[in-house]
Amino acid sequence: MNGRAERQPIERESTTMLRMSSTPRPGTITWHDLTVADAAQLRDFYQAVVGWAPQPLGMGEYTDFLMRAGDEDVAGVCHARGANADLPPQWLLYITVADIDASLAECERLGGHALTPVRSYGGGRYCVIQDPAGAVCALYQAPSAA
Repeated sequence: MNGRAERQPIERESTTMLRMSSTPRPGTITWHDLTVADAAQLRDFYQAVVGWAPQPLGMGEYTDFLMRAGDEDVAGVCHARGANADLPPQWLLYITVADIDASLAECERLGGHALTPVRSYGGGRYCVIQDPAGAVCALYQAPSAA
């Protein structure tokens, strides 16, 4: 880690929406992830440029990173592997919706499309979509609404 003290990894299925203190409201941005080929390089970049402290996040055979500002989890920096293998190398924001199936149907009706299937996470569900202009985001349905 470039001379920085390494923390012990925590084990999680994904960095997505970690440690939410309350159920997010539909229409709000819930989380941000950056998925790239070399998460360690970008972890170091964002640590140096914006001051985030990385927390290793065990993903089985590799480690992603939960980025912290003080004692708050603010973003994830992830390898393009596993469930993230098909994600574009860009900051991906997660927008909470009340009903992911209805939102995905509207997305497709209005000219957008799903880039990933709907996946389960921590009792909630999410998928990555592309809007008609080509912009990419994720839709997230919180566990209480699932």
